[in-house]
Formats: sequence, C-alpha cells, structure tokens
Amino acid sequence: MTTNSGESGSATKASNPKKANLMDPHSIKHLLDESVSDIVTSRGYTEDVRLSNIRLLLGIIIIAIALVAQFYPKKFPHNRDFLIGCILLKEKNAILFTYPLAGSFNSTGLVVSSKLPRFSDTYTLSVASADPKSVSAKKPVQLTKSVTQWFTRDGILVEGLFWKDVNKLIDDYTGDSRKNK
Repeated sequence: MTTNSGESGSATKASNPKKANLMDPHSIKHLLDESVSDIVTSRGYTEDVRLSNIRLLLGIIIIAIALVAQFYPKKFPHNRDFLIGCILLKEKNAILFTYPLAGSFNSTGLVVSSKLPRFSDTYTLSVASADPKSVSAKKPVQLTKSVTQWFTRDGILVEGLFWKDVNKLIDDYTGDSRKNK
C-alpha cells in the first residue's frame, strides 16, 4: 500500500507516540527535556555542545577523584578536607545551550533550563540568555505548569499542547508576537 509522504509522516508519529512512566518523575522530566530540545532546534537554533563536552570531561575527572578518595590511605576524620574538595562541583538545571540564530542581530544564544522537583508534578521551564551580561541579552522568562496538562492517563505526551506552550515561551523571550505559525 502506498501513501504520500504526509500520510506516512503522520502515521509514523501516531504509531510512535512519546510515552513516559507517570510514576517515575525522572522519566517524565527526561521526555519533556528531550521534547524541549527538539522544539528549540526546530526553530533554527543550533545546539552549542561545548559546555556538554566540558561537563563530560569534569565528570571523568570527578570519577577519578572519587576512586582516589575511595582508596585514599587515610580514614574519614583525617581525609575530611580531601572529601570536601571532591564534592564542590554542582551541576545546574540547564538542558540546552544554543548559538544565536543565524542572520539575527542577537549576539547571544539561549540557555534552556528545567526543574521537576521531587514529589511534585510542577514542571518549570526557563529560557534565558547564554550571556546575561551581553547588551543583546533579554529578560529571562519561565513557564510553570503541572505535567498533568501535557500527558494522557496512559503516560502519552500530548505533543501539540506541549509544543504550543514551549513555542509561546520562546516567543515571549524573543519578543516575537506572531500569532499564526
């Protein structure tokens, strides 16, 4: 049976819905974060992976330090300062860094962050400038909403609603007032 590409694209989307385990907040957050990345890159932003690469390198260094701490010749009260030095790095909630849009006058990209606190259904998505001290940096915006607004009872993400909310948030940040897209 042959179908045109429009029908096969919608059939593929319908047969492969994005599904999360509603009892697992990490699964929900991961699915929403992944969808946010898709939405932002679909708007023409290019992901800046430099910070991700630095995080990977720091992760390797932290693992090496943890191994050294595990087998450090001194026991706890005497190695306290060494252990404190091992846990000083804290990761922020950023899920995506971008370069500025090609052809725009803006000299800074976006930082997209998200939070889904433990034992909460409230997902907070923030869009800010990658360089907040830049002249072209705009005021950060954020969206806070219950994840129950975007999922069915079966854990399937209602992508249309989620895309609409995220696109509106990005429009609020960029100052884009286009009503129809």
